[in-house]
Amino acid sequence: MRHPARAAVLALVPILLAGAASAQSRCTEETRFDPPLRVLRCADGLVLETEQGSGLRPIDRDQDGHLEGAELGGRAVLVTLPPGRHVRRDGFQILTPHAIASVRGTVYAVDVTQARTSVFVEQGRVAVARRGSPQEAVTLGPGEGVDVDADRAPLTVRRWPQERVRALLERFGR
Repeated sequence: MRHPARAAVLALVPILLAGAASAQSRCTEETRFDPPLRVLRCADGLVLETEQGSGLRPIDRDQDGHLEGAELGGRAVLVTLPPGRHVRRDGFQILTPHAIASVRGTVYAVDVTQARTSVFVEQGRVAVARRGSPQEAVTLGPGEGVDVDADRAPLTVRRWPQERVRALLERFGR
């Protein structure tokens, strides 16, 4: 059982976007310890929960304080994107070495290893494509997931077993 005192926020600091040291986002960062997470909360409702050491890099190309996406080099991120959030025409994107996951109004997790990227949708809908083949996207609904690796086989959407869902979401204390 998690202890509320251990889950307390250690620090709340402004996040500076990569490549724009003088442009401050409308997001704050907090660190949780049970489980150990870096949580990025943005004023528009976007929440990115990442495992320690995930190497998440927020993306704000036009430096307007609204994130268009984030690049994830490894580990996992849980994305909560409220329906009313200001999103670009292409939606919010998580970019990994293997895949691009684009969404509007949803809660989903992206898990990256050297061999593959796995995407699971808890709520809403998520479009997932290989980084090199965005025209071959699949759309995931609640309870569905897809594994994207270097293989060029078509992406297969599957309903994930409860054990796999539980193991992934427990990494975020859910």
